[in-house]
Parts: sequence; C-alpha cells; structure tokens
Amino acid sequence: MVPGEDSSLIAHRGGDSGYNTVESLKKDGETSLEYEFWYMTKTSIPLIITFLLQCSLSSSALVFAGRVGTLEVGGISIGNVTFAVTSAIFIGIATCLDTVCPQAYGAGKYNMVGLYFQRGVAISFLFAVPVIAFWYNSEYVLSFLVEDADVVHIAAVYLRIMILSLPGYIIFECGKKYLQAQGDFVTGQNILFVCAPLNILLNYLFVLKYKFGYIGSPISMVLSYTLMGLTIVAYICRQIYFGNSSCWHPITGNFSAIFKNWGPLIALALPGLIMIEAEFFAFEIITVLSAKFGTEVLAAQSIVATLQTFFFQLPFSCSVAASNRIAYHIGSGITENCKTATKATMFGVGPAAGIINFTVLYFGRYKLCSLFNADPVLVNKAAGLLCVVALNQIYDCFNVMAAGVLRAQGRQRIGGYLNIMAYYLVGLEVGILLAFKFKMEVLGFWIGIGVGVLFLAIGENYFVYISNWRNIISKSQDLRHEA
Repeated sequence: MVPGEDSSLIAHRGGDSGYNTVESLKKDGETSLEYEFWYMTKTSIPLIITFLLQCSLSSSALVFAGRVGTLEVGGISIGNVTFAVTSAIFIGIATCLDTVCPQAYGAGKYNMVGLYFQRGVAISFLFAVPVIAFWYNSEYVLSFLVEDADVVHIAAVYLRIMILSLPGYIIFECGKKYLQAQGDFVTGQNILFVCAPLNILLNYLFVLKYKFGYIGSPISMVLSYTLMGLTIVAYICRQIYFGNSSCWHPITGNFSAIFKNWGPLIALALPGLIMIEAEFFAFEIITVLSAKFGTEVLAAQSIVATLQTFFFQLPFSCSVAASNRIAYHIGSGITENCKTATKATMFGVGPAAGIINFTVLYFGRYKLCSLFNADPVLVNKAAGLLCVVALNQIYDCFNVMAAGVLRAQGRQRIGGYLNIMAYYLVGLEVGILLAFKFKMEVLGFWIGIGVGVLFLAIGENYFVYISNWRNIISKSQDLRHEA
C-alpha cells in the first residue's frame, strides 16, 4: 500500500480488481517481478478484448463491402485507412491520459484524475474541428492520391457519414483512460460486448438485407460509436452518484478549471499523437501507393492492412496495461517498483505477445485471408504479404512495449522523434525503393516497414534502458503541482 493512501479507496478497488494489495507487496513497499508479470497479463486480457472488439467495427465494414463488390472493397478500404489515420489523433491525445491519470492516482491525487479526463475531452473536441473539415472535403484531397474516381467517391461518402461518430468516439476513448487509471479495465470491454455484435447485426441489416449498399457500413458505425459514448457516460454518472466519486472533479462551480493549464497535457499529447500518427500515416501511404499496382493488389493490401491492424491490438493492449501500471508506480514514488514493472513488460509480456501474433499470422495466413474474399488468386496474394507481416511481429512487440514505458514516463517526445525517423527516413524510403526500383511492388513496402520497425525497436529500447527513474518521478510531481 502506498504510504498515506486512504484505506477506503483500497476497499473500493476490491483486491485483485485494482492495483497492488498489501499482500502483493514486500515489507519495504516493493513489488516483485512475478507479481508484475501476473498483474499486467491479467489486466491485458480485458484490454485485448476491448481493442479487438473496437477494431472489429471497421473490419466489419470491409467484410460486408466484400460481399457487395471489389470496387466497394477498395473504396471502403481507403475510407477505413483514412478514418484510422485521422481518428488516431484522438487516440494520440488520449495517450497523455495514460501518463497523468495513473500517476495522479498512484500519488493519491484522486480528484486530479477526473480533471485530467475532462481536459482530455475538451482538447479532443478542439482537435475535432480540422478533422471534420478534412473528412467533409476528403474527395478533393484523395483524388490527388488515388486515380480511380469511383474508389475515391466511395471513400469520401464513407468519411462524411463518419463525422457523426466523433462525439461518441472521443468520449469513449477518454472515458476508457479515466476508468483504467482507477484499475477498471473491464467496463470498456463490457460495453463493446454489446456494441460490437450490434455493429455486425446493423451491417447485415443495412448492407445486405435492406440493400443500402456500402453506406450501410458507416451508418452502422455511427450508431455503434454513439451508443458506446452514451453508455460510458452513463456508467461514469452511476459511479459518481451511487458508488465512488473520489476521482471525479465536480463541474458545477469548477467548470472553468477544465479550460486552464492545458499546456502540460498538450505537451504530452502532441508527441503521443506523433507516435501513433507516424505509424498510421505510413500505412495510409502504403495503401494509397498500392492502388498504382491495380485494383486486385489494392484489395490484397487492404486485407493484409486490416489483419495487421487487428493483430496489433494484442501488443498494444499489453502496452496500455503496462503504461498504466508503470505510471501508477511513478506516481507512488517507489523507484524499484518502476524498474521491476518495466522488466516484466520488456522481458515477459512483450515477447509473449510477439510469439502469439507470429504463430497465428504465419500458420493461419490462408485461412485468415479467405475470411475476406473467396477468390483464390486474391487470397494467395494476401497470404504472401502476410508472411512478412508475421515476421515483423517478432521485433515489433519490443517497439510497442517500449512505447508504453515511454508514455508512462511522460517521455512521449522521444518516441515521437524516433517514430518519424523509423517510418519516414528508414521504412518508407526502403519500401519505396524495393517496390518501384526492384519491382517488388507491395511486398517491398512491407519489407521496408519491417526494417523501420526494427530500427524503432532498437532506439526506443535504448532510451528505456538508460531511464533516470528519480528524475522521471520528480518531473511527475512537478507536473501535478502545475495542474
């Protein structure tokens, strides 16, 4: 137990459902490597389910578009990737909550958890303005990147409809971080247990049964994200009025506090945004350039990109769990616990996630690709690309875990710089050279990205290795004083 922590809050967290119990700590307040590995594995499971179910929302659109036609697959794919890249802005902004909310909770500054959440939502809505403008005018922009006018039109219609999903999307993303900081990793999962199957049902009804065509998919996603946002708001309200309100910052009489001291959060959010956007935008470039090799190649690339995104949720979920855990230890101020949790992340949870992803993607590549389309030629093309994606998983897990540690430390800036270098000075440069100069087409893109990811993993792990934990803890305390 952290010195000075309110025993009532420990009771509220309920043993295994929250952070360290008294039994999990040594007499001197230090944790153990075994416990940290077990704890992060346990908390990763609901996060994995949450992210996979959330990822299935856009994957369902591609699957149902495949039942309509190849042209629709290409258009929905471009729309999906563009949605993923631009909506990742809000995931990037929410990463600052991965730093500040668990740190505040670990330090016993419970009221700050709610205030950080409210500020995160406000900042996200501000950033939504240019995103909405881009989505509304996306047909004009995408026409410079994709030659097929029909594909561009489908993607643009998709994005215009998706504008209506943003309020629910933003509130759900920030709401998850608010609850996770308190040790609640299951509420987001439970909401998606309802909304993900509902999204599939709505896709079936709108796209196939009632013949809305491809626009049935974005309509389904809008309804699903709106319900997700409303449900998490309802849960938080229930928590405030009928459960524990210690982490909530009262809005009445304190509304102006939400719009103050945004500087420290934005300083963390922008590099976090760059870390995520650099990767997402690199895959957007690959998908767009793939269109130059024909509709069939674009369809194969779309299948592989969707599967890669889907399986990325496993290490990313483990990374979020690790980030929350390490940030909690930083807030509590116990240096050895920070080191122990980092070792459990880098040498336990991360490699396990990488091995699982490699095994499923490599040995199940034909079966996975056939889920999207029955054309054997298309399946073979996609399965060949998936071999490279599977190999990338072995070292990508170290990159993803190290990024989680850097987020916990509040050192997103390092990750931001390294991501730009890895993807744009190494990965895409090598990929474009192999694709066009050496005629390897899309395969060359994926090999190049793999080289970039390897560079990124080495760089981020180096900075994690040289971490000055005392300085990191001190800066965490300064950040809370500024707020």
